[in-house]
Amino acid sequence: MRRASVYRYSLPMEAGVVLRNQRLKSRDGLLVQLWQDDKTGWGEIAPLPGFSLESLDQAQQAAQHALAQWLQGASLSAVASAFGALPSVAFGLSMADAELREQLPTEANTRSAPLCHGDPDELYTRLGALPGDVEGQKVAKVKVGLYEAVGDGLNVTMLLEALPDLHLRLDANRSWTPAKAAAFARYVAPALRSRIVFIEEPCNTREQSREFALATGIAIAWDESVREKGFEVHAEPGLAAIIIKPTLTGSLTRCRELIAQAHRAGLAAVISSSIESSLGLNQLARMAAWLTPDAVPGLDTLDLMQSQLVRRWPDSPLPLITEEQLEPIWQA
Repeated sequence: MRRASVYRYSLPMEAGVVLRNQRLKSRDGLLVQLWQDDKTGWGEIAPLPGFSLESLDQAQQAAQHALAQWLQGASLSAVASAFGALPSVAFGLSMADAELREQLPTEANTRSAPLCHGDPDELYTRLGALPGDVEGQKVAKVKVGLYEAVGDGLNVTMLLEALPDLHLRLDANRSWTPAKAAAFARYVAPALRSRIVFIEEPCNTREQSREFALATGIAIAWDESVREKGFEVHAEPGLAAIIIKPTLTGSLTRCRELIAQAHRAGLAAVISSSIESSLGLNQLARMAAWLTPDAVPGLDTLDLMQSQLVRRWPDSPLPLITEEQLEPIWQA
């Protein structure tokens, strides 16, 4: 016998969280819970404002339609894969299905590459205590492109010089012109550039990012490109990795296809958060341990919220909203 419930949540965010020039006061999304016989599975559907094309209301309608089909005997993984235009729905349903069918391993990779922000002294202490990845490297992440490129270059140089065993992933979100990207590179000494693991899409266009990598020797990674229609992974000079944000990418099947393409091309694949709740982050950590065991995932976003949801993240002091506190907005 099959049963399903949909819950809607709204988690207050810490003050000052800004995404693409809009302040995010709360993280809103849906949780899907499935039952079949004595098994259950959870999934999270949480379109990210400013990034997802689908709204939360559209996602809710699509999820309820899909679950109605599943209750009539349809394969949920097949239904989820059909929602290519609604990636958050495709991903959340496919994860609930994977949990239900016990296809999502329980082991989780919760190491995460921390975001570098806040008080410098506290940051250096935190980064100094980081565990290494499988190759013994300490990996952290810095957002660049929000302010002046020269300032970004100076900040990255300061971090790399202060912590000689630190390696950085940078995320520019296609924000630089070639001139600004070149200005950034001028303030990062060539001897330090090899410790920049990659910059995610530094320039406005993919071709400009390729030229930046070849001119500076600083590796790049595809992020937004991965979600463009028809994208396929190929090895390219200067390309080190692809970034997979499942909530923005699509079903578990689609994510696995991209990861396999990357590995065949000799590239890293990094699973990254779209500011999911603690439940979603736990599932991404399990995905990372399963599908990208050699890469530290980018899941350091829970502290942007003021509470956890259903499942605790290890060592987080944030209060937990339990399953018993949820009220379904749809069930059958």
